[in-house]
Amino acid sequence: MTKGSINVSVENIFPLIKKFLYSDHEIFLRELISNGTDATLKLKHLTSIGESKSEYGNPKIEVKIDKEGKKLHIIDQGIGMTAEEVEKYINQVAFSGAEEFLDKYKDSAKDSGIIGHFGLGFYSAFMVAEKVEIITKSHTGAPAAHWTCDGSPEFTLEEADKTDRGTEIILHIAEDSTEFLEEARIRELLNKYNKFMPIPIKFGTKEINDPNFTPKTTKDKDGKETTEPHKKITVDDIINNPNPAWTKQPADLKDEDYSSFYRELYPMQFEEPLFNIHLNVDYPFNLTGILYFPKMTNDLNIQKDKIQLYQNQVFVTDNVEGIVPEFLTMLRGVIDSPDIPLNVSRSYLQADGNVKKISSYITRKVADKLKSLFNNNREDFEKKWDDIKIVIEYGMLSEEKFFEKADAFALYPTVDGKFYTFEELTNAIKAKQTDKDDKMVILYASNKDDQHAYIQAAKDKNYEVLLLDSPIVSHLIQKLETTKENISFARVDGDHIDNLIKKDDTTISKLSDEEKTKLDEILKEVVPSEKFSVQLEAMDSNASPFIITQPEFMRRMKEMQQTGGGGMNMFGHMPEMYNLIVNTNSELVNEILNTKTKKKQERLINQSLDLARLSQGLLKGEELTNFIKRSYEMIK
Repeated sequence: MTKGSINVSVENIFPLIKKFLYSDHEIFLRELISNGTDATLKLKHLTSIGESKSEYGNPKIEVKIDKEGKKLHIIDQGIGMTAEEVEKYINQVAFSGAEEFLDKYKDSAKDSGIIGHFGLGFYSAFMVAEKVEIITKSHTGAPAAHWTCDGSPEFTLEEADKTDRGTEIILHIAEDSTEFLEEARIRELLNKYNKFMPIPIKFGTKEINDPNFTPKTTKDKDGKETTEPHKKITVDDIINNPNPAWTKQPADLKDEDYSSFYRELYPMQFEEPLFNIHLNVDYPFNLTGILYFPKMTNDLNIQKDKIQLYQNQVFVTDNVEGIVPEFLTMLRGVIDSPDIPLNVSRSYLQADGNVKKISSYITRKVADKLKSLFNNNREDFEKKWDDIKIVIEYGMLSEEKFFEKADAFALYPTVDGKFYTFEELTNAIKAKQTDKDDKMVILYASNKDDQHAYIQAAKDKNYEVLLLDSPIVSHLIQKLETTKENISFARVDGDHIDNLIKKDDTTISKLSDEEKTKLDEILKEVVPSEKFSVQLEAMDSNASPFIITQPEFMRRMKEMQQTGGGGMNMFGHMPEMYNLIVNTNSELVNEILNTKTKKKQERLINQSLDLARLSQGLLKGEELTNFIKRSYEMIK
């Protein structure tokens, strides 16, 4: 038997490991199973190139709980270690067995899927164990070795009588970590971290119907049939799927394969995803994965921890903000890359060069997929637009490269249910919606019902009106106005239609300047100046006498501030101000001007103002009650 001290630069590394190595102690199980997986994949590689005396067979990793003995066992059938290798890889913390292995076999081992983190990963065991044993036998046939350490730098190493190849790690669970002796807790961790590990993981056994047994049916003397019970057999309970869909080639998968994998990832999701994007690249970095577009809502605060990040089928995190482009954090699915560091902080991950390359690749791949879906079946893409637009619009705002590519598939729906690309839209409206200053004005509504009268006024002039109702639309149109040439967006209720698209042929007012001054004075005596700015406009005599609008700039700034416009709080605190546009060519306005009694004048102004407010949904509470009462009085 050998005794000695582990070669560490700190007198006692174990308290440091327990405190600082990982933020979450539960990660130890992921690390130890990852090591077992490494050891098995190493063996697979060595047998494939004829450098191992051992046969590969059908190895698995087993996790066993000994609750009475307060022990947790992790057993693999991998490459195993000799006593010399235990001395080197376990006692000399600075070495990493997997890294050395990769270096030695770097050309032929490139695709062997080795995680490459044996070393400190093993010592995570001491976060939950007061003593750790390793019993291991090498594939070379060398004598088995038994290593024991009680969490101090002292260890013992002796020969063992293990006859089968592989490594067994025995954790003597500490008093403060007895949760890891509960079957439900271990099953939860295996499901979280090891659900898709590439080697089968056994956790106990289960009973199933014997597939080779056919129950016999017999008849009694009365002709009554009896079928014997199905024969049960006990089998290993394999808790993982070693060959998940993302590890396969897209050509080998059907639509139902993608659907069933989605249900495997999200068993509590009952709605099918709209479509998926299969990522598969091996240059300039390795990355595979499947992203799903779920049905979206207009809620920007939806759960974002849906994409799962893996490194060689080992779960890393489902908090991928800063790792994948922010607009894609609303998607679901899996991204797997051996180039993602496994055991580091999120801030390191976000700053990592490979992670940044991965982020821009995913952006490009998603844009290309959306373009092909649009080109291959535009009708279907249009049907799904409402469910995916928030992701696409968010991407256009936050990723410049995505914005450039989005011209090919971003859609602009009209209030009548037509869909345009930006190029199609400008071609359709150029002739009619270009104003006297040669600027193209794109009209839009945010609510078909609330803005119906304004939409109708625009349609009466054969103008096209878009329906843009996502919560970030103000940001998006601001972006479009600054990047596209000679266009502006105007919401249909932002002003009278003739003011939104000013043409040369202005309507002449029936009122003289003197009459206009008098009307302005009468109106300002009755209309509250803190809420409304009165504007006299010569419009068609059939147009509404009073129209309430909200200035485009002010409304847009307030909306942007509400959805994270940054630095625009001053607009958020300003009171709601509206324009009251009074049609000087309206018969009713003419009657207001020429009414002799002040009381009737006030009544006509208040009734007209309240009707205009009602059309904008601005009449509420006591004012609405009084308006209804007053209207009934007038009918009588």
